[in-house]
Amino acid sequence: MSISIAAPIFAALLSLMFAGMLTFRVLKQDQGNQTMINIAVAIQEGSMAFLKREYTYLAGFVIVVTIIVAVLVETQTAVAYVLGAVVSAGTGYLGMMVATRANVRTAAAAQKGLNPALQVAFSSGAVMGLSVVGLGLLGVTLLYFAFTSVYSDTSAAEIMKWVAGFSFGASSIALFARVGGGIYTKAADVGADLVGKVEQGIPEDDPRNPATIADNVGDNVGDVAGMGADLFESYVGSIIASMAIAAVAYNVTDFAAPYMILPLFISSAGIICSIIGIFLVRSKENASFGSLLWSIRRGIFAAAILVAASTYGIVNYLAFPGDEGIKLFAAVATGLVGGVIIGLVTEYYTSYEYKPTKLVAESSETGPATVIITGFATAMQSTLVPVAVVSASIWIAFELAGFYGVAIAAVGMLSTLGVTLATDAYGPVADNAGGIAEQAKLPEEVRERTDALDSLGNTTAATGKGFAIGSAALTSLALMAAYAQAVGLESINLLNSQTVVGLFIGAMLPFLFSAFTMAAVGRAAYAMVNEVRRQFREIPGIMEGTAEPEYAKCVDISTQGALREMVIPGILAVSAPLLVGLILGKEALGGLLIGSIAAGFMLAVTMANAGGSWDNAKKYIEAGNLGGKGSAAHEATVVGDTVGDPFKDTSGPSLNILLKLMSIVALVFAPIFIG
Repeated sequence: MSISIAAPIFAALLSLMFAGMLTFRVLKQDQGNQTMINIAVAIQEGSMAFLKREYTYLAGFVIVVTIIVAVLVETQTAVAYVLGAVVSAGTGYLGMMVATRANVRTAAAAQKGLNPALQVAFSSGAVMGLSVVGLGLLGVTLLYFAFTSVYSDTSAAEIMKWVAGFSFGASSIALFARVGGGIYTKAADVGADLVGKVEQGIPEDDPRNPATIADNVGDNVGDVAGMGADLFESYVGSIIASMAIAAVAYNVTDFAAPYMILPLFISSAGIICSIIGIFLVRSKENASFGSLLWSIRRGIFAAAILVAASTYGIVNYLAFPGDEGIKLFAAVATGLVGGVIIGLVTEYYTSYEYKPTKLVAESSETGPATVIITGFATAMQSTLVPVAVVSASIWIAFELAGFYGVAIAAVGMLSTLGVTLATDAYGPVADNAGGIAEQAKLPEEVRERTDALDSLGNTTAATGKGFAIGSAALTSLALMAAYAQAVGLESINLLNSQTVVGLFIGAMLPFLFSAFTMAAVGRAAYAMVNEVRRQFREIPGIMEGTAEPEYAKCVDISTQGALREMVIPGILAVSAPLLVGLILGKEALGGLLIGSIAAGFMLAVTMANAGGSWDNAKKYIEAGNLGGKGSAAHEATVVGDTVGDPFKDTSGPSLNILLKLMSIVALVFAPIFIG
């Protein structure tokens, strides 16, 4: 086996080995008292039951699409599609299995101190991050190696068309996981907040609230399994897009050509650098919010710097002709820097440490209407810098190495995903730990520690969403370029009427998609609110703590709503590019992809940052500012947070996958559009 294949396989296995070590490290921690264990078991059972039912639904969808791909495209692509779907589903399962066991251990560790709790929660998030990059890189590498070994007489360009099916499978699972998980978690969250906090005046995660278990389950199915599937798809998509572009742009005849294996080597280096970054995350006892944030940043920044240095060594080792190596190194550095800037800008607009969110909180003194107006205006303004950064990254990377440079910039941005995703996936664990501490009536200082980690988790989650959106834009553009090469499009003529029609349809689709997902959350939340009200009204003794709420009914409402409502958005994402390509032609489909990427990127940034800002404005007041909990200002921000919930956790993140899924559908079905 040549080093071109051995190196990424070694890095992927190393990633999975460390994920296994961290899993063992988490599972050996103390679980606390029996009350804590009982609550944690209810969350575990609810989470796994939902995932099992969701995957059962998706199995039917995967079978149908596999048959369609095998008939209309090729059998090899269909095989890759199934493998992509299975591996993507597996990463979500592994991440959520550990997260639902880490929550109670984080709460127990918080009884000892802040740093022990951070270590348990962050180790759990790192399992998700390392599983995603390990399985993603291993899947792409082994599939490429298998196809090139069996079909050694086939061109690299043809083989990459088959491998693209792996990304299509990952995208399919990711979309349903994001949409289904997002609907589930936000229906429960809205019901818990509006009835429990606003109408009944009881704390968040109070055991008297019938929706509290469903809310805790939702944190896992939406923000762990959903986010993991989302970024898994981005990760493999960026690698496959860069290899597909290289195969055509550089007329590759050698399967181990430097342009083909560069993405695999960069991703391999990124895994090792991410592992180093993960072990740099530490905090001191009684650390301030800023100190906790810098402990997370230290891991991310260290990994990014190490990847940049490693890439310089890689391009020199691969001996690109002339100054090509330096240009490709600069393209990777562009992606790394762009990802860091987008994360910092997202943090600025969503953290209550900074002016924008403080202004949203202050607007609560005149009611919920001004909270929503100010938050939405701030979020629309927040699109400026991310658009400028992504535009600059695209322009610089294209000038350096064409669309291959853009794809390599996306690989660079996502190369540190092992540690970046860890900082995001740990947040729901800390949130669950706070809920367990509240329900188990642990000492006040325990809840204060979990709240500190949860508050940090909100900021890192918002940063992670910004990172996911930025990487989705670059990955979608790279996949679109691969599609253009596959169908022989050298340019897309915007003066062609059919192309303009495709452009407008593409720009409309993110709004229609968001309308479906927002309405789905509204319907599920409506049923949840009525159920929670019914229990408070009909079950005597809930408020006194002498009767136990019917948690299972709320879990079932969220489950049924999520599974029922996720179907239409998923079908829309797959069918729209197919119909436009078949009816209006390959150039019109190119216009659709351009329109969807431009409109979807800005809409996703707006929705994610609006939701993050409203959420943290509420937490700013809950920290004792502007009247604190129970004040009129607090009630106003709870309303804003409720509106923002589906923005930041359902529709906004799902748009990332919509953009990538439509681009990969175009690439996979390119052969039928040529005809």
